[in-house]
Amino acid sequence: MSANAKQSFLCGLIGSGIQASRTPPMHEREGDEQGVRYMYKKIDTEILGLTVDDLPELLTAAERMGFCGLNITFPFKQAVIPLLDELSDDARALNAVNTVVLREGRRIGYNTDCSGFGESFRRGLPDAKRDVVVQLGAGGAGAAVAHAALQQGVGKLYVRDSDPVRAETLAASLCDAFGAGRAAACTDLAAAMDEADGLIHATPTGMAKFPGMPLPAELLQSRHWVAEIVYFPLETELLRVAAAKGCRTLNGGGMAVFQAVDAFRHFTGLEPDAERMLRHFASMGA
Repeated sequence: MSANAKQSFLCGLIGSGIQASRTPPMHEREGDEQGVRYMYKKIDTEILGLTVDDLPELLTAAERMGFCGLNITFPFKQAVIPLLDELSDDARALNAVNTVVLREGRRIGYNTDCSGFGESFRRGLPDAKRDVVVQLGAGGAGAAVAHAALQQGVGKLYVRDSDPVRAETLAASLCDAFGAGRAAACTDLAAAMDEADGLIHATPTGMAKFPGMPLPAELLQSRHWVAEIVYFPLETELLRVAAAKGCRTLNGGGMAVFQAVDAFRHFTGLEPDAERMLRHFASMGA
């Protein structure tokens, strides 16, 4: 679709500790390439001294200032839901929103984390054995990734979380959506990894501000593949250790790009160039 040069879009990202996010430059560069005026602002609640309680005020302010869309990240992906007028099927199933379109006085919530991880996995590990997979993390991003994994043909998903109730709740919702026995809360990580073909990591561990490993290194075997959602740094300690053991790995960059591709489409109605956005992401370095 060709774009009128007079079109302009004001978008933003609401989250805590988001100064290192590559989402703003990805969106703005694609806007430039499309020939539109595109401004994407970081609304960092950590710097602003705001909490979840301030989210209603932030959404109202964005509407008043003419924002056409907002991406939502940690820790607001579930807290934003009661503030919206409408949810996409994915967002409703996941009970998590990372993309809000503001249009004609209405707030419409989407989840592009799910489609973003699904496309990254499809491209990056197309022939990976996926009969049994362990996933670490059952939060907002974890729910999206788990749905995508089952959509991509994972036979059984063991879900582990620091909050066992959250893992059990997600596993139950996955069984409701995909069929009995497709998911279960993981109570014995070592046993699950012995059975698993691969590992999906969906917690903040490994980010610059949360360094370290999300599981004991000795549980990784060369036959495992490892898919990461953290993308800053692009090579986490988990991926370094896994690669050293001979595991196939998938970094979080693809999910970051493809969720942005889908969000750009929702915000603008324009068709983004995914390959161009991948190249731009790669040019930003590790």
